[in-house]
Amino acid sequence: MPFTKPIPAERLPELLARMPKAELHIHIEGSLEPELIFAMAQRNGVRIPHANVDELRRAYAFTNLQSFLDIYYAGASVLLTEQDFFDMAWAYLEKAAADNVVHAEIFFDPQTHTARGVAMETVIEGLHRACIQAGPALGVSASLILCFLRHLSEREAFETLEQALPLREKFIGVGLDSSEVGHPPEKFARVFARCEELGLHRVAHAGEEGPPAYVWTALDVLRVERIDHGVQSSKDAALMERLARSRIPLTVCPLSNLKLCVFPTLADHNIGQLLDAGLVATLNSDDPAYFGGYLNDNFIQTFEAAGLTAAHAYQLAKNSFEASFIHESMKRRYTDLLDATFAAF
Repeated sequence: MPFTKPIPAERLPELLARMPKAELHIHIEGSLEPELIFAMAQRNGVRIPHANVDELRRAYAFTNLQSFLDIYYAGASVLLTEQDFFDMAWAYLEKAAADNVVHAEIFFDPQTHTARGVAMETVIEGLHRACIQAGPALGVSASLILCFLRHLSEREAFETLEQALPLREKFIGVGLDSSEVGHPPEKFARVFARCEELGLHRVAHAGEEGPPAYVWTALDVLRVERIDHGVQSSKDAALMERLARSRIPLTVCPLSNLKLCVFPTLADHNIGQLLDAGLVATLNSDDPAYFGGYLNDNFIQTFEAAGLTAAHAYQLAKNSFEASFIHESMKRRYTDLLDATFAAF
């Protein structure tokens, strides 16, 4: 259904909030709010280098990806038990339900935790239990994508994969995240080839701070099915044409891009350019506790700043279902729900 009905500007935020959508780029550790960090620190007897919630929030003044990652890993240090991982995921899933997210594909970073002596089973079991309960309790379907930390070695990625394989039925795919610059996708060629053999879905961060060349190698060497971020693709006309022709989705995160200085302002963001070029671009929150907003915050602030329309909103929501790894019947069901929401608005 092409959406053409004019929507008054003052009603657009309501439509953005109400429409069903999928979130495909959410780092669960990045949803850990300061209040929950302090509660878990107290529960687990972990000392953190901030006196209170307000002081921790003031530290969220990032100049680039690395300055964010430094505090992100420090916050994750409070996660020790299966209940901690459940509580973190549940807090996100409740916010997702409030934002009318009907499906979420959640990234998690096991190496951040196993390096601290937390068992792989503890991480995955806690997260998976929240995903399973979210369907009947919250109306949100959810699944997990295991991410390798790209600043570590491929050997360590292989070790992580082997540790996770006994729990294979509890995650649907693998991703590649953490420090992008200096760590090109091809560094992980063999482990991604192994994941493809295992039938795992494959995604990778590329073209956030790194160049368009990283997007090419993520596609050609890692054989990924989605590109996470990918906003630097607009600098390469041939790449843009390929992404549009091949229907390779991009999971774009505007508030993250703003917070990490990828774009100077939201008005400068290229999400409209990506959509107008026919790319399967989607909107996502990335690390919402750190970047100033969950999914509806990303929609509402980006639309206001960039002058996007209801037609863009429909396309982004529809793209989110197309780009997901759910069954085709569920994609049709969610798209029908989207159509009904717009028709009734």
